[in-house]
This record gives sequence, structure tokens and C-alpha cells, in this order.
Amino acid sequence: MNSEQPRPRGCTNFKLRQLGRVVARHYDDYLGQAGLKGTQYSLLSQVVTAGPLRAGELARVMRLDNSTLTRTLDTLERQGWIVRRVGEDGRSRVIEATDAGIARRDEAKRCWKQAQQSLNARIGEAEVVRLHQLLDELTEALEDDPDQDDVEDAAASRAS
Repeated sequence: MNSEQPRPRGCTNFKLRQLGRVVARHYDDYLGQAGLKGTQYSLLSQVVTAGPLRAGELARVMRLDNSTLTRTLDTLERQGWIVRRVGEDGRSRVIEATDAGIARRDEAKRCWKQAQQSLNARIGEAEVVRLHQLLDELTEALEDDPDQDDVEDAAASRAS
């Protein structure tokens, strides 16, 4: 009998991105009925529930890089679903949902709920709970990656 633990095979980054694309398509199919993509819905929901807030706070909470955040905010602003106002200090921008944005988010929330229920049915609720727990644990474990500091330091050295 072989008592060895299975060893990881393949690239974790590729597998996570592959799963991410499949899950994103699933949600996009449902949210498209409300005229939103999953990333837009997530961002708009965060602004509706936690706003008004500064872009840096939003990026941190959503764990988005600035370019992705800016692109998505630009789209939401063009649609009239958010506004960016000058913050209290005059230098920062505060992001706030408009009435149209709140209404769009409410409409999309029904679509999101259908997507979530469909995913739960396909995977099984117990598996979804287990998946969420694992993802939360892994996100926390990887968030403060000491190896990333070394990579950033090396990149800065090459750039200077």
C-alpha cells in the first residue's frame, strides 16, 4: 500500500485562473441580463454598501490593482452609476453610487442571486462552504508574502 501524500501537479496559478474564468463566465451570463459583468457588479455593490469611499480604500478592500479599478470605475461612471467627487482634503477622490447605480445594483442583485443559487446547485452547498473557507484561509496566508517583497526589491534594483 502506498502511504505517500499526493504531490501538487501543474501550475497553481494556471489552475486558479482557469477556474476563475469558468466561474466569471457563469456569473457574467446571469449578470448580463442587468447589463453588468461580474467585476462591475462586485465593484458597484461595494460602492453601494460601503460608499462613499476613496479609490485607494476601494482597491484595498477589493484587492484590485489601480489599472483594473480605474478601468471598471470609468465604465461605471460613463453609465452614470457612480460619480467621483473631490474628497475632504481636496486632493483625493471619493467614489459614490448614484441613484441610477443603486437601482442597477438592485436589479443585478437578483441576477447575482440566481447565479449563486445555480452554482450552489451544481457544486453542492457544502462544497461551496468548504471552498469559501479554503479560499479565505489561502488569501490570508498569501496576502503578506515575504517572497513578494524580495521580488519587488529585485525589480526596483534592476529599474534604478
